[in-house]
Amino acid sequence: MPQICFRQKDGSRQTVEAKTGQTLMQEALHHGIVGIIGECGGSCMCATCHIYLEDPERFGLGSISEMEETMLELEGEDVTPDSRLACQIEITPELEGLTVTVAHPTQDT
Repeated sequence: MPQICFRQKDGSRQTVEAKTGQTLMQEALHHGIVGIIGECGGSCMCATCHIYLEDPERFGLGSISEMEETMLELEGEDVTPDSRLACQIEITPELEGLTVTVAHPTQDT
């Protein structure tokens, strides 16, 4: 199981062992990561699992889909080129050591 680090905007970190085949959102919810809500259940219909990827090219995460990009555009000003939705990233062994920053520092979005 790859280890994924979830970082909060205040710098605190929580590293979890993530199950392959799950999404980053599912694993964040399973491990109680603050700021990841997954309101739509992972169907790419909200942005309550908005994260910022660190070094996405290194992990071969590929391009963002048009649907994901649209949802992030609705998110507004906090979107950066490193923004993604955690529900759209499947855990693979190649994600070992991935660090993501949670966009929303609390459960309130």
